[in-house]
Amino acid sequence: MIIVLGVFLAIAVGSCMQRVSGMGVGLITGPVISILLGPVEGIMVLNILACANAAATTVTVRRNVQWRYVWLIGSVLVIGSVPAAFLIAATETAPLLIIVGALLLIALAVVTFGKNLFPSVTGRTPALTAGVLGGFANTLAGVAGPVFTVYFTAAKWPQAQYAATMQPLFMIAGALSFIVKALVGAASLTSIDWLVWPAGVAGMLVGISIGGLIAGKIDKAAARKLSLFIAAAGATAAIIRGVTSL
Repeated sequence: MIIVLGVFLAIAVGSCMQRVSGMGVGLITGPVISILLGPVEGIMVLNILACANAAATTVTVRRNVQWRYVWLIGSVLVIGSVPAAFLIAATETAPLLIIVGALLLIALAVVTFGKNLFPSVTGRTPALTAGVLGGFANTLAGVAGPVFTVYFTAAKWPQAQYAATMQPLFMIAGALSFIVKALVGAASLTSIDWLVWPAGVAGMLVGISIGGLIAGKIDKAAARKLSLFIAAAGATAAIIRGVTSL
């Protein structure tokens, strides 16, 4: 029951902070879920919940979605997803916790410092590259967001368009990551307590609702800094847990 409560709180905080600060729920929730449920099953649960969250959000922002790029980038997600799934299948839990935590810290560094360091890009190749890298990162650690954000920023997309276009990409990436890991035998959810699912959905709904209420009352920059701190602390904790379990 403690684990179920932990999942509820982790998803609620992540969903709330995503609504307030724009930080992806995977960055905030991923480390905690990995510690509670394990780096394989935890990220699979996160993949499914993030997929549902993105599907609901897509409906509300569909007018700004650039569907041509959704199909372009989404078509190559599997190229990155498959090797990530095989890496998961071949890696023990402790080293995988370290890998997931390290990838999350790298993603945080990219989001914080790297977005404006990349040159402007045009054409299909950068978009396809973002799709492959996003598929790998999402399957391994549930964090395709930083990869997509860097691409859309470098391509000089308007914020409203790229924020909307990422939602169906998150939906595709989440579903694909789950399916690929299941097909290659990288993970199974049979050991997950069924109460985790209603707890996760409830946490997502509660977090989104609270975030919607306080979004206009909290300084977005301060909320983003808090989100970064929470995510970094969680990623560091995952690495420490992995190191001490070796």
